[in-house]
Amino acid sequence: MSPSHERPPFTADERTALIGWLDLQRSIVRWKCKGLSDKDTHRAVLPSSPLMTMAGVISHLRWTEQTWFEVLFLGGPADGPQFLEDPEDADMRVDGTPLDQLLDEYERQCAVSNEIIAAHSLDEVGRHPDFRSASANLRWMVIHMIEETARHAGHLDAIRELLDGETGYY
Repeated sequence: MSPSHERPPFTADERTALIGWLDLQRSIVRWKCKGLSDKDTHRAVLPSSPLMTMAGVISHLRWTEQTWFEVLFLGGPADGPQFLEDPEDADMRVDGTPLDQLLDEYERQCAVSNEIIAAHSLDEVGRHPDFRSASANLRWMVIHMIEETARHAGHLDAIRELLDGETGYY
């Protein structure tokens, strides 16, 4: 079930507020894709950024969740397209992948991330020995993921308007 478009309660504790804001941004990402055709999902609208498509951004967000929580925080293997040097931005190269598949993968990854966050202290630091970013604590990583997701939700909003004129704020 997708999170609602509601902000966390004004008096929420820290963990509830952080997850509430993150889940809100994630739900906006999914909402921006609602009713979009697979063809438009892969259509570039910014001439200087051909990978900045709805599909590319969704894939990027999925792999970013995996990187921060499974790789950097838990210390898991650095696998996935985001770790390839060739081609650059491989996590955004998803030609032909249906939107439903991309959104399902993103939703599953968000659920994994939420399980990881729920099972650990916000003060706990990451474990991956090969990345400086792993020295951040879980709180910092969640705040960063809120920022990353919100920034890309804004990109999706602009791309969607350029694709078919659909606009709206939650």
